[in-house]
Amino acid sequence: MQKKRHTIFSTPVLNSLLRALCWLALRLRGWKVVGQRPDQDKYVLICAPHTSNWDFPIMLAVAFVLRLDVHWMGKHTLFPWYVGWLMRYLGGVPIDRRAAQNTVEQMVAVFNNSEQMVLVITPEGTRGKVEQWKGGFYHIAQGAGVPVVLGFVDTSKMETGICAIHHPAGDFETDLPVIQAHYRGKQGFRPELG
Repeated sequence: MQKKRHTIFSTPVLNSLLRALCWLALRLRGWKVVGQRPDQDKYVLICAPHTSNWDFPIMLAVAFVLRLDVHWMGKHTLFPWYVGWLMRYLGGVPIDRRAAQNTVEQMVAVFNNSEQMVLVITPEGTRGKVEQWKGGFYHIAQGAGVPVVLGFVDTSKMETGICAIHHPAGDFETDLPVIQAHYRGKQGFRPELG
């Protein structure tokens, strides 16, 4: 078991400063953070609807406000020796697409070897309009035996945060409509793409 990964989100003084700044910035822009930090050490955090580049800074601010120690997947080439330490400190987890294991298997292994892991994924996989969410987030959660935490942005109410926790039952086609139902009525920055 690996010890806890040290990131910008887990650096005490820096995290407290960034938490205060993010809370203030959200408040000044009229945003309200709802929900609370899940009482889990490991989970997949999905963020939807993902319709704009603005989703990232809003959800990043939510991570600081709720004191979430989030991680994200990146292609291994983003982690060369001279900046790899910085990418990991910012929460990055390198994924080697050349490896025998696929992305899901690699992330399940990371979960299994970590005491704590919060992996952030946008289930649409793109900012454009999609007919069907990608299933990677679900298969990682199912394989690692962890819940899916539902993060959101809703510009119609100027709310963001966490709305629910879903425990995968093992059937993506059955679980997906249950998960997506939590996002009905939630509007992204570009509603026409949601």
